[in-house]
Amino acid sequence: MTQTTLTSSTTTTSTTLSGLRSLYLIRVAFSLVWVALVATTSASLVSTDKPTLIAAVLLVVYPLWDVIVTLLERRMSGTTGSTDRVGTINMALGLATTAGMIIAVFSTIGTTLLAFGIWALLSGAIQLVVAIRRRRTVGAQWPMVISGGLSVLAGASFAAMSASATSSLSTLAGYSAFGAFWFLVSVIALSIRSRREKR
Repeated sequence: MTQTTLTSSTTTTSTTLSGLRSLYLIRVAFSLVWVALVATTSASLVSTDKPTLIAAVLLVVYPLWDVIVTLLERRMSGTTGSTDRVGTINMALGLATTAGMIIAVFSTIGTTLLAFGIWALLSGAIQLVVAIRRRRTVGAQWPMVISGGLSVLAGASFAAMSASATSSLSTLAGYSAFGAFWFLVSVIALSIRSRREKR
């Protein structure tokens, strides 16, 4: 009875680790493509301008993509209870931000940065909560803790710089690039954890 339970638990953990690694790699790929597109389409824009069409599409897609990935992550990790509720809150936040971004992109880049900054701050805080709770069951969550903390700081920074006459959407490329880096570090950390589990 005990042995069966332990084996089942180990198998579940291994499946979760594998699923999260795959999902994080997808996040990395998406972020890198997004960074390249933002860097090439919005570097010269300042807060008195409206985002170009392609920049507007990219800005709307980003929080919507986070909603999709959060849904996939919930299914892969099999989250339940309070963690599941946090995921639901995160998806609701992403959908609200997507709707808000659709409105913001028709205004100035400063307004767009403010909307993005608020979302980055709140979603970073949610990521922190999820990572702290998940470390008990999955482990190797320290990269996500750092990433969540940095997202909170970046979001506050974007909100602050949104009033500047020199604010630019190109600053968001750095945010996404750092996010990709920490997801890649998380993939490595989860791989190490997976090897230890197999031993």
